[in-house]
Amino acid sequence: MDQTGTERRETTPETMVAVLATMGIDASSDAAVEAALRALRTEARHELIAPVRVVEIQDDTAVRHLSLRLASPPSAGTRWIVELETERGGTTRETGTWPGGRRAELALPWTEYPELGYHHVRLTLSSETRERLGEQLLIVVPSRCVMPRALLGERRAFGFVANLYTVRSERNWGVGDFTDLQELVGWGGEVGAAFVGLNPLHALLNRGQHISPYSPVSRLFRNPLYLDVEAIPELRLVPNVAQRLGRPELQAELNALREAPHVHYERVMALKWPGLEELHRAFVERERASASARARKYGESRPARGRELTGYATGRAIERGGGARSQGLGARNQGLGARGEGQGGGGGRGGGDWHRWPQEFQSPGSDAVRRFQVEHAREIDLHRWVQFELDRQLGAAAARAKQAGMPIGLYQDLAIGSSPGGADTWAMPRLFVDNASIGVPPDPYSATGQNWGLPPIDPRALRRDCYRYFVRLVRSGFRHAGALRIDHVMGLFRLFWIPKGLTGREGAFVRYPANDLLGILALESARHRALVVGEDLGTVPEEVPAALQKWGVLSSKVFYFERDNRGGFKEAAQYEPLSLATANTHDMATLAGFWEGRDVELRAKVGLIESETAAARARDERERDRGALLERLATDGVLPSPRAPGDPAALRGAIHDFLCRTPAALVGLALDDLAGEADAVNLPGVGPDRHPSWTRKMSLTIEEMRESEEVRAALRCGDRASGEGRVASGEQAKDVVEH
Repeated sequence: MDQTGTERRETTPETMVAVLATMGIDASSDAAVEAALRALRTEARHELIAPVRVVEIQDDTAVRHLSLRLASPPSAGTRWIVELETERGGTTRETGTWPGGRRAELALPWTEYPELGYHHVRLTLSSETRERLGEQLLIVVPSRCVMPRALLGERRAFGFVANLYTVRSERNWGVGDFTDLQELVGWGGEVGAAFVGLNPLHALLNRGQHISPYSPVSRLFRNPLYLDVEAIPELRLVPNVAQRLGRPELQAELNALREAPHVHYERVMALKWPGLEELHRAFVERERASASARARKYGESRPARGRELTGYATGRAIERGGGARSQGLGARNQGLGARGEGQGGGGGRGGGDWHRWPQEFQSPGSDAVRRFQVEHAREIDLHRWVQFELDRQLGAAAARAKQAGMPIGLYQDLAIGSSPGGADTWAMPRLFVDNASIGVPPDPYSATGQNWGLPPIDPRALRRDCYRYFVRLVRSGFRHAGALRIDHVMGLFRLFWIPKGLTGREGAFVRYPANDLLGILALESARHRALVVGEDLGTVPEEVPAALQKWGVLSSKVFYFERDNRGGFKEAAQYEPLSLATANTHDMATLAGFWEGRDVELRAKVGLIESETAAARARDERERDRGALLERLATDGVLPSPRAPGDPAALRGAIHDFLCRTPAALVGLALDDLAGEADAVNLPGVGPDRHPSWTRKMSLTIEEMRESEEVRAALRCGDRASGEGRVASGEQAKDVVEH
């Protein structure tokens, strides 16, 4: 069924053939289909045991299900050996002779109740004619993710939701950074917030059109853009870098970047990157001279991230040209280095998209890449060290949140995909499908569907790799976080694939192993003691809500979309308890923009509303929405009457108070709505030539927001704040509305 729930859309045979072709399966004729099926059956017969198995432990009765399943029973008299190595290193072994029969299971040699975690199983079958070996990663998972009560007790909590790159401060370099994040969590702690939610912090190219946090070059690693250069410990070891910070020309450039209404990604990185290079050199020289505690921590961190970190760092070094650096922004913008080198320009080997590199560099296992790793070890280590420092600064922000009394702390965001020409797809090409993109089918927002330009992961390749990439993704997202948002959580169940050359009308859904992925999510949630929020907006398959509820994943409830059967806004009591409630998201109008109809006018201006007649209908609908909104707020007692208050901040505060009265476990108050921003940070479906998405900055600095009376009026959180941090509740809320 489509999003209307009334029309069934059938996938055409042509689309099925095209989708299967992207996975390397030829279904172009009856003969090809028969051959493909034979090959798949043969592959299944040769798979002695599944390479990976996820088993949910609910109670003691589940133990008997933790046997080893064989693809088919061996012949009678076959000798077998089962070896089990638990995650903690314990090893047990059992042997026997197969009795015959159709049963194809062997008991696993557990010495005690199966523990949660990642265990390795090895099976050996021996007969007179041959020996067969099989290995399996057995993942034992809990039945649910961590629930809100585990972190909050009986409390229902609220927090801030911020797009970090948009944050202004009196000290940053024109983009919000991790020191600003420390200030945000400090402020949140003062007002009783339980968390600060963030946009994805994934690595980006930070130039041209490559600035969307939802189209990263890697979801495993973070964006150097967020580093506070002045907070890096090596700064005190390099006096000339510290001195250059005070140069009038540099200060003038920093002031211009701070005051600019938009984030200038490439200019910011042209200032930061040369300083990072110099500070890395100082780190390496100190590491050689003495084994400092920081050097030891760096050494310990590298093996933990293994081949993924090496692949990422190598790919980024090749992308930058392996030392063949560009002029950057010219002599005026000399950054902290002596040569004026920026991160832009793309280097000497084809720039950001690895498909355009020389052929010898397009395979991460090639001889040319191995030679590059030897010849450019310093540049590769620079990218490793930058990730090490990013982790340290993000960890400092998480520690500040804990000190501020936040029970959840940082709430991070995992994007749905990676850029087709980025580091993830280069380092793991067999995992990603090269000739298709993910998106969504036609719906009321787009008659032709949406193509997000992100390559899908082949679910069969994901299984063959024992879900390693997914485990790493989730662990990276949970690191230093008390909650993780899964963007487009329906992607754990199915993704809409659009083969190259086709439109969104011609795509098809491809199913993913949802129970396995949700089980891994629950295991990592338990290990990191962190909540999971699923972004379940849009076309939601029928089975998704029940599955999310079962696994303890919080649903996303957006005020604009929570409507009753008459088109009005739902009453607060009808919200789902196991949810995160927000007024909007980064893809939607801010509260000020919604009330003023700014989003309608912008959509008409860029062509998303195709005619003046359609625009007039949209304006009329918004007028009805305004009336319904006031009626709901008055009925639920957060406005004294269904009349618009004279103070726009009071209206935003009333909506926040309404959300905080819902049963939703968490409520997120957008920093944009506290400050009264009129425009959203993103306008979906529109290119940068028509709208500058992902660049709009906050109108107020953090320092100004903390002192603003308007922000205080908008920051109403009912009884969700705790202790001295309680803001605008009870009589205070009434005063804000009436005055």
